[in-house]
Amino acid sequence: MDPLDRLRALCLALPEVTERPSHGEPTWFVRDRTTFVMFAEHHHDDRTAFWCAAAPGVQEALVAERPEAFFRPPYVGHRGWLGVRLDTGPTAQDWTEIAELVIDAYRAVAPKKLVALLDAGVRRAPSAT
Repeated sequence: MDPLDRLRALCLALPEVTERPSHGEPTWFVRDRTTFVMFAEHHHDDRTAFWCAAAPGVQEALVAERPEAFFRPPYVGHRGWLGVRLDTGPTAQDWTEIAELVIDAYRAVAPKKLVALLDAGVRRAPSAT
């Protein structure tokens, strides 16, 4: 399975997540409003990666610890978002770590009610629209 398909499956398995293009790239939203992951296929650089929301301090720590796998993405990096390489480096094949990062991104932006569903083991709930 290619990286986009794998990332899509991880994101869409979470409660009330939708997908639509944003800035020409597949992007995933919580309740169709709040972005938590954006695929980045050579988006202003030569990387295949994704950008995701992150808790305070996570971006700085991971970029300092493993710059071959993580980076500060343009546009959203100043807000603490994390860039994750999918084409090279250790994260290119570590889908367990990628799944954890996606879930952490969801937790960083989702309402408490949806985080509670996630904690209860709900991986996909009907959208409340």
